[in-house]
Amino acid sequence: MNNPRPLAAAFCVPDDAWRKSSYSGSGTNCVEVAAVPGGLAVRDSKNSAIPGFQAGRSAWVAFIQAINTSRM
Repeated sequence: MNNPRPLAAAFCVPDDAWRKSSYSGSGTNCVEVAAVPGGLAVRDSKNSAIPGFQAGRSAWVAFIQAINTSRM
């Protein structure tokens, strides 16, 4: 799996581009994702001022597959 990279200034993501899972409800204890060139950006929803990280598409797919197969 690729190592996540901190978001570079070039990957400033507008606030309305971030998405939170519908399973999160109104809580803030979750992560948000946004599409960026080449993959996804991920940030902490309870502290969006702290930079998130960027993951390439293949790293994100491997991460989701690991979750779905209980390897994490």
